[in-house]
Amino acid sequence: MGMQIGSGGGSADPEVMIEMNMTPLIDVMLVLIIMLIITIPIQNHAVNLNMPQGPSNPPPTEPVVVNIDVDFDGTVSWNGVAVNPQELDVKLAAAAAQPDQPEIHLRPVAVVPYKSVAAVMAAAQRLNVTKIGMVGNEQFLK
Repeated sequence: MGMQIGSGGGSADPEVMIEMNMTPLIDVMLVLIIMLIITIPIQNHAVNLNMPQGPSNPPPTEPVVVNIDVDFDGTVSWNGVAVNPQELDVKLAAAAAQPDQPEIHLRPVAVVPYKSVAAVMAAAQRLNVTKIGMVGNEQFLK
């Protein structure tokens, strides 16, 4: 009376369960995580900087500016005072001899002949003036 009658054929064996046992896999993964945590070096969140210990440098001084104007007739003026070519050479040599050379700002008038400006620039180059620049070039764009 305890038998079932069915189409199974009368076999009393239970069905085979095909499932993977996850316990060993989880154990291996936990061991690997612990090994990884142990072997990672300790992170320092500090940034080491080599800061200067002495007093700071003094602020830079403003350079001395010398304005050389070249007028339409070739007249050269040094800071507003007209000079001849020999005086210009003496003043440029004195400026070049200084340890911290002054800035020479060369400002030609728009109608000045090129040879007058080129003569001043050649004298500056010959006397080793290194800080020279053209100022007021906007007037030549028109």
